Amino acid sequence: MHTRTLGSRGPSVSAIGLGCMGMSDFYGPADDARNIAVLHRALELGINFLDTADMYGPHTNEQLLGRALAGRRDRVVIATKFAIQRGADGSFQGVSGRPEYVKQACDASLARLGIDTIDLYYQHRVDPQVPIEDTVGAMAELVTAGKVRYLGLSEAAPATIRRAHAVHPITALQTEYSLWSRDPEDGILATCAELGIAFVAYSPLGRGFLSGQIRSLADLAPGDYRRSSPRFAGENFDRNLQLVDRIQALARARDVTASQLALAWLLAREPFIVPIPGTRSLDRLAENAAAADITLSREELAAIDELAPKGIAVGDRYPSMALING
Repeated sequence: MHTRTLGSRGPSVSAIGLGCMGMSDFYGPADDARNIAVLHRALELGINFLDTADMYGPHTNEQLLGRALAGRRDRVVIATKFAIQRGADGSFQGVSGRPEYVKQACDASLARLGIDTIDLYYQHRVDPQVPIEDTVGAMAELVTAGKVRYLGLSEAAPATIRRAHAVHPITALQTEYSLWSRDPEDGILATCAELGIAFVAYSPLGRGFLSGQIRSLADLAPGDYRRSSPRFAGENFDRNLQLVDRIQALARARDVTASQLALAWLLAREPFIVPIPGTRSLDRLAENAAAADITLSREELAAIDELAPKGIAVGDRYPSMALING
């Protein structure tokens, strides 16, 4: 597995990480035994960058990683997040960046993960009611206390990133980026490049849609949240499927899968981009990992850009975009 460095002074991680959200939430019933097998196999394949959050489950995803990584702590870089609050019943209860909450959330994540230090700690969403300086100031105190090594933000706008970085170095920004979500190209990637911040691309396969494995809503479990996603709804689904078909045709010509083409495209965009596709399948895990070995030519990259220009996807990324790019 090739490696990349998170930010200008961060740790070395696998060029492709593993997003763990779907193992515990949002994508249908969880199978912990299977998911632990996937996590162990990821380490064998050289994938050492694992991404979770306290709100996944809620809380159960961090517990899953804690069990899976017992005795393997020195082999992984663990990233988790705070800010999105959920009740025990899974209900969403808002976003908090209050300094006292930051510290409480960190202690709770450490306990669930069964570790002494979080490698990369993200603010999951910006709290519009709390100055970013106050939130990052509290996060910086966690670094001083030895509870966190590096700081990150998720779905933050360039101005917010700059304000945060002025308080304490931001090592990574995590935001959705893929062939059907190219919004980071509007200033965010340039800001990361200027400040020496890694860009961690979540949903790099468009929540699985770009893989070509989802041909209708019947392919999704009854409780899968994608059933309520605007891009999976009605005519949007059919129009977005046309994009997937074009990507698949190009992938076949290159003798790779659509997923591998989409991941290789991201890796080719900037040397500081690290995609974190999620999966609960051993086969898909190996397929995604192999994308790190694919080098696309200038002509192939141009052909992909022509097929999937910015803004081609139909529908919003989320049912509510209110807390995006805060």
